[in-house]
Amino acid sequence: MERTFQAVAVIFAAIAAYFWWDGNKDGAFIAAVLGCLSFFLSVRAQVKERNRLRSAEAEAEVGENSE
Repeated sequence: MERTFQAVAVIFAAIAAYFWWDGNKDGAFIAAVLGCLSFFLSVRAQVKERNRLRSAEAEAEVGENSE
């Protein structure tokens, strides 16, 4: 999921660069905002996965200590 968001962020960055080069500043701004949104969603996916792994490790540790 995070790789998808990262790829979309790169695509939107390229679109923003094209719009900027073409002189369409509104389009460049919108594409840049969507690229930033996609980038931060990829970061959120990474953090969510890390938290899921940490909680699974903590539950496994608690299970080992109770035996």
